[in-house]
Amino acid sequence: MGTSDSSFQAAQRFLLAAKGFWTTKMYSRLRAEYAEQCAAQGKAPQTVTEVADVVESLTTYRYFAWLERHLQSAKYSGRYGLVPHYRRRQEEALGKLDGIEHDPALELDAALEMPAYYVATDIHQHPGGVWSEPIAGLVYEHGARTTTPLLGQTHADLHTRFTEKIAADGQPTRVLDMACGFGKSTLPFARRFPAAKVQGLDLSEPCLRVAAHAAREEKLDNVKFRQSDASQAILEENSFDLVTSTMFLHEMPPRVLDQVFDECIRVLEPGGRMVHLDFWHIPDPFDRFLHYGHGRRNNEPYMQPLAELDLPGILAKKGFKDVLIEPFHESSGTSGGSDAWRFPWTVISARKPAHS
Repeated sequence: MGTSDSSFQAAQRFLLAAKGFWTTKMYSRLRAEYAEQCAAQGKAPQTVTEVADVVESLTTYRYFAWLERHLQSAKYSGRYGLVPHYRRRQEEALGKLDGIEHDPALELDAALEMPAYYVATDIHQHPGGVWSEPIAGLVYEHGARTTTPLLGQTHADLHTRFTEKIAADGQPTRVLDMACGFGKSTLPFARRFPAAKVQGLDLSEPCLRVAAHAAREEKLDNVKFRQSDASQAILEENSFDLVTSTMFLHEMPPRVLDQVFDECIRVLEPGGRMVHLDFWHIPDPFDRFLHYGHGRRNNEPYMQPLAELDLPGILAKKGFKDVLIEPFHESSGTSGGSDAWRFPWTVISARKPAHS
């Protein structure tokens, strides 16, 4: 039997509600039990290993970890998953993207070879990854609406706040958004800085098609999207005054990240800024333990390696100045408290020296 749209929507609403329960009620319960165990043993763990010794035997943690893994799996796969839903409706779903490859704001590269690390894992548990089939960009865009349930149905608040934070330090005129995906991080820059020339880079052709369509729908004529590898030297030196990314640094192994930082400083003009929004500032060992577990359960193998890098030291050695790494609150209602699980959002910023 087929699956109706109403059944699919009901199932996805249920999964979102369950994710909300997991984010709030289950997290709070687990945190409280952890605190009780720490009080009973008379000391607070100082390392991830010490936290694991306390938490992994708790039944609540086992349910917490199981639910995180399988809610994500159900979101993308199975009878009511996003991937089978869009596959069943592929012709209709892709209809709105017809002809987008001819849009002057989109530059695709059919000969581009996908990096081995990029295709080796179904990141986010997205079957086949965000690059492997025509509907992948639409699936990714739909799935992103429920990545952070406490923000509601969109990431608008997150990206608006991030863009405004950058705007507070100056008005860029040439912006490069690395790993732009379906444009969720790029379009806010095009809207906020209408006089700027904005370029988004990504490996995924299906995502870039969605991004270009969104820009066309909004009639944003100051943004372009290009299929390219952000770690490779394909852009002109000293050609941007702002290089940015959102949730990109944790998606690659450290050796590739090293190349990305090299590209950032190469393409920035003297005095230009690099500002990334990612996950790095995790001072609480309990939250660090859960973050590492999230990376394993969500098929994101480079989350832990990023969190353990000496980013200030690395950026200083690259020649960046004014390195600043600080926590970021993704919405006005979050303050880093312990009432709900949240990503360890972190802003990583630095400048290319004005003079060599």
